[in-house]
Order: sequence, then structure tokens, then C-alpha cells
Amino acid sequence: MTTDIQSIIAQMTLEEKAALCTGASAWSTTPVERLGVPEMIVSDGPHGVRRVPDIHTMASKSLPATCFPTASCLASTWDVGLIREMGNALAEEAIALNVDVLLGPGVNMKRSPLGGRNFEYFSEDPFLAGELAVGLIDGIQSQGVGTSIKHYAANNQEFQRFSISAEVDERTLREIYLPAFEMAVKKAQPWTVMCSYNKVNGTFASEHHGLLTEILKDEWGFEGLVVSDWGAVRNRVAALKAGLDWEMPGPQDRRVTAVVEAVRSGELDEAVLDESVRRILRIVFKAKQTPKGGSFDVDAHHELARKIAAEGMVLLKNDGILPLKGHQHIAVIGRSAETAHFQGGGSSHINPTRTAVPFKELQARADDAELTYAEGYPTDNCFRQDLIDQAVGQARVADVALLYIALPTFKESEGYDRRDLDLTAQQVALIQAVARVQPKTIVVLNNGAPVAMTDWIDSVSAVLEGWMMGQAGGAALADVLFGRANPCGKLAETFPLKLADTPAHINWPGDAGKVHYGEGLFIGYRYYDARRMAVLFPFGYGLSYTTFAYSNPRASASTFRDVDGLTVTVDVTNTGSVAGKEIVQVYVHDRVSGLARPEKELKGFAKVELQPGETRSVSIQLDFRSFAFYHPEYRQWVTEDGDIDLLIGASATDIRCQVAVKLKSTVELPCILDMESTMREWMADPRGKQVLGALYSQVEAQTRKLFGESERYGNEGHSNGNGDGIGMDVMDMMVDMPVVSVLMFQQSALTMPAEEMVAGLLRQVQRMN
Repeated sequence: MTTDIQSIIAQMTLEEKAALCTGASAWSTTPVERLGVPEMIVSDGPHGVRRVPDIHTMASKSLPATCFPTASCLASTWDVGLIREMGNALAEEAIALNVDVLLGPGVNMKRSPLGGRNFEYFSEDPFLAGELAVGLIDGIQSQGVGTSIKHYAANNQEFQRFSISAEVDERTLREIYLPAFEMAVKKAQPWTVMCSYNKVNGTFASEHHGLLTEILKDEWGFEGLVVSDWGAVRNRVAALKAGLDWEMPGPQDRRVTAVVEAVRSGELDEAVLDESVRRILRIVFKAKQTPKGGSFDVDAHHELARKIAAEGMVLLKNDGILPLKGHQHIAVIGRSAETAHFQGGGSSHINPTRTAVPFKELQARADDAELTYAEGYPTDNCFRQDLIDQAVGQARVADVALLYIALPTFKESEGYDRRDLDLTAQQVALIQAVARVQPKTIVVLNNGAPVAMTDWIDSVSAVLEGWMMGQAGGAALADVLFGRANPCGKLAETFPLKLADTPAHINWPGDAGKVHYGEGLFIGYRYYDARRMAVLFPFGYGLSYTTFAYSNPRASASTFRDVDGLTVTVDVTNTGSVAGKEIVQVYVHDRVSGLARPEKELKGFAKVELQPGETRSVSIQLDFRSFAFYHPEYRQWVTEDGDIDLLIGASATDIRCQVAVKLKSTVELPCILDMESTMREWMADPRGKQVLGALYSQVEAQTRKLFGESERYGNEGHSNGNGDGIGMDVMDMMVDMPVVSVLMFQQSALTMPAEEMVAGLLRQVQRMN
């Protein structure tokens, strides 16, 4: 970049600097014409370009653009390369529509299936979400258009999203809610990061120095600018101090004045302001290196949207009825067959270039079959028995019934959370009534998050999850139903049996201004694994029109160092009669850990296409972080020596084979023992054990004597028999008490106060560091 940004900053007035850090309009930065600083235009995404003609308006009808499938469908493709290709197309449209930065992708975790905006987010798993985000960011930014990964951080619900405080412990934040952002920043360097509306542990995300500066910029090395979500800033000066570079939307004259006054009064160091100015200018000039204008290939992008939709659809149930063949009369039921439901409500709502109508796409592929249509359910939440009766009449005389069921916007949208997992009462009654008269009933779902199915799934022959499938989704559905495309999508989130089973259920949606993330690390499949709980459909699940066998699992080393990582390989064979794609998933299970860990965690995956009878070896790389966990006391990622199981599966509950390996940790941890450390913690620390070990047997003997125990116990405080005294193994209690407390019980036998003795032990340990 040839522009001398530091020279420009030196020439800018204080007022110009403050104005640059606030938007000039709803969608643009503030230009500084006398210094040659242009404006930069941003637009809503993330699955299409929502470019409004007038940048001074927020919600006017946007210019036509391709509406690609939403994130829940994208994630179900598990195809990073395909999502990168979509990113290329989005960038082409952004360039044609004069957009410098596309606001997306969204990588917040799906903490609960009730989240109203879940359709815009990828997954319940941070590794999968991060990998997909990297692909989309790379695809967009490779064409010279920027991205804005969002919403940083812990924005996992719509209820009170402008004010609620997400109360989440540091380890959970680091292992669940931050890794997707971290992966995207370190691997793809998005041009911008968008902060969320909510508070995190009592501090607004827009004013959170720990998140915006210490972690994002200093620890992860983020080079771009931090932008607020629209209207997320409460205190502009506090936000600047925290690392929030650019406030949106604008203009905000009062905010500009507040920044100027804060610098002049000494409240705000001008160097802090200059750093935000530098970051903004760097992105503004980077954006202007890409000439804007021209057009994009509407047809090609529509076909790409169709391909992505087909790859993301998940076949949930199939008793053999699909793909459709030889049926002479098909009853098509459900208003979403005529009025496609392919996107969600809110800021991501795209004005599509065209829309594939599902019913028409079925007609185009049905050859000589007769297709009839019945509306089935109304647009609102009222109950219409007449519509059900009409549908039943058509289904009864048909060879097969196709039910198109879309979760309506009044139940699922940005801005409000879902109250339940249910379809409408009309839709459930419709499915049940049709299935009673037509055993060959197929349900096609259009929704952005899991729905409850227990009331009807056993009575239907097949269920196809079509998601919010994008503008070409109607054609993709027909491709899958008639076998022109073999379904290969797999779930990126668990479908629970019922709402009460979900991890966050008793902590949702919060009250008194706070929502407690009481489930901690255990969201999604991590929770269901820990509870040994049955689910409707597990994470990573999806059927195909063919079958796959796994064999010959192997690792590149049986013993390895964490920093070296390893490669796990498995042979996959298409054992069916048609070509298909399988998604191989690798989960890591740590047999013994110093801290509680999920039973297994996804750490790698690959999608492989196979012809009938073909076998291919699939290799997946695992690195240091594949085996590490965040230790809140050491405040770093750590590994531990020990045995690891590499679980290779077709879903989180369908593990086909595994490989056992031994990990050698290279992490050297400082001693963090203190006056409150327990005997167990002392003995678990190498330095502590060396210092305390000599005294341990003496402490144990004296303790047992004190409590009237006469038998000998093992050197780790475990009984060799039934003690006398007070009828319990005293050392089982004492081992988890602070050493200072244990010694206080023996004060009469000590030569110095217990506190002084422990202080002396700590000094010995510190000299060993």
C-alpha cells in the first residue's frame, strides 16, 4: 500500500479524526476530501449483498442480488471449498453494487435452538464454525472486498440483545464462544470485526478492553478495524479506549464532539484516537484498491446457489421412498411449495434476482406424472380445518404425498427468539392427517433451526431438511427428491427430542439483566454426550442414497509431541450403487485430564466424493489446539501427557473406528500454588510435590493420630481398610483442604504458625521456578 497513512494522520485536525471514527451515513465512513481520503461503503450480508440505493436509509428495498442459502444450510455442506466459491461470488456482486465491505459471516454459537437468529450462524461447534468462516472470508477477500466477522462476542440470543449481560466463565468463553473468531482472525484476517450489542460479564462488548484490545488485537494479532453493531455504542469515549475503532451508524455529531472534548480535556489520549484512525484509514485505502462497478453473472450465481442448497440439504429419514421414481400422481401440499420460504427476516433479508418456485421445479422434473397442489396451511397462526380436509382429499388418491412445511417468520426471525421448537398447530395436524390416509408421505422442511418432530415423524416415510435454502432452493429440492442430486449434507447442530432436553434450557433467556451460561462447556453434542441423552438427530448426521464403509484407521505416529501434531487417515468405500459424498469426522477424546472436559470434541473433517465401489484414503491433520484445553488458572492453552483416542465417525454418535495414540506435552507451566492451594494441588504440581512430599507422610500420620485413626493408609491418603476414630477416612477430606488449614489442625505439634510454614514452602517453590 503506497498511501502514507501516518502522514495523513499528522495533517488531520482533531475534528477530522473524531469524525472518521464515526459513520457519515447508515453505510459509509466519513471522507476527508482535502487529504484524499475517500468514503468506504459497507452493506449487510452475510448470504447476499443487501445494498440499499440510498446509503442514508437503513431499511429501504435493496438492489437485486443473489440470495444464497443461509448459514445453517451452508454449515450442513461441511464444504469449505464450496463456501469459498460462494465467497468469490458474493465479492463479485459487492463490486458490481459498489460495496467495499460485506457485513458477515456470523459465527456465534448456537447455544440454544431457540435463538431467533440461528439461521445466520453456522453451528453449535466452534471448530466447524471457524473453518467455514475462514473459507467464506478467504473467498470474499481474495477478490478485494472486505468482510466483517460478527457478533463479537457471546451474542447468542435475541431477547434483550441490546442490554443483557452474558455471564460466562473464562474457560467457556475461550473454548466455546471465542475460537471461531480466533480461527478466522489468525487464518484469514477479516478486514473488520463487528462487536455485539450485549454485555459480557457486566461490560458492554463495545467497551470491553479485554475482548477488543487484549485478546483480539494484542493476543490474536488482528490487523483490521473494530466496528460496532449498528447502535451498539453507549459511551463513545469509553468505546474508543476499549478498542472500538468505528461507530455505526452515522452521522453522530454529538459523539464526534464528545471525542474532541475528551482529547482536549485529557480524558482521552490522542494516541488512542490516532490508533483507531490508522486502522480505519488502512482499510479504507485497501478497499479503494479494488475498482467498483460493472455487473455480475446472474445466471451463474443462481446456479451456484442451487448447487450449495443441494449440498446443504440433509436427508433425515428415508424408508426407501426417495428418490422418487415411477409415481404417476404426486400430491404436493403446503403453501411453501408455491411461495418459497428461502431466507429469514431482518438485516440479512435479500432482494433476490429470481426465485425458483418449488412446485414449478417439481413439474419440470416429474416427466409424465400428474401433480396436484393444496395450500395446506395459512400465512398466519389460525387453524383452518378446510385446508387440511382439501389436502387429505388429494393425498388419499395420490401415489405419494409431498408436504412442504415452512416455519413461518412469526415464529423465527432476527429480533426475537422462538418460544418453542414446534411447527404451528395447523402444520402438525396437517402432517398427521395426510400421513393417516397416505403411507407414502414425505415431509420437506424449510426452517433455520431444529424443530420438534416426535408427534409425527414415525408416521411419515421420509423427511428432508431443506433449511432456508436461498433463492434457488426450490430447484435444489427437486434435484434431491428426484435423485438428480444425491443428498450429502450433515447436521451442524443437534436436533433434540424436546426443548426440555436442551443444554441451556434452565438458564434461558435470563432475567434481571443477566443470562447465566450455566451449562459451561457443555453445549450441543458435548452436553448430550455427557448426559448419555438420546436425541432426535445427532450432530454430524445425514443420510444418503448410497452407503459408506470405513476401514484401516491409522495415525502418522503412535506417540507424538503436541507441537508436532499428527495426521489421522482412514479408508472410505462407497458400498452402494450410486455416486455420493461422505463427510468424515474426527473427534478427540482425552482419557484423563486435570480439568473436566467434554467426552469428545470435533477437531477435523473432510468431504470426499466416491463412485460406486470406489475406495479413497482420507487424511485429516490435527495440530496443538486439537488436543489442548484452556486452563483458567494458568490463563493459557495447555496439553497434558497421556493417552488420546482419535474417534473417526459419520456423526457424533456413529463412530466407525478409532486409533489410540500417546501425547507428549511440551507445555512448561509456571507454579501457581498459593496460600489457599489444597494438598491435592500441591501434590499434582511437580515443584509442589518435591517440596511438600517430604512432609506429606508426617502430616498424614499426625492427622490420623489427631482424629483417633490407628490403621496405616496409602501414601496418597487412601484407606487400606475400615478405619476407627470418627468412622471416616480423614485424609479423603483433608486432601482437598488448603495445606494451611490442614496444618492448623496440627498447630500444637508445629514449631511455627501454620501460615508461616506454608509461606516458607511457597518460597522454596518460587525459587525453583
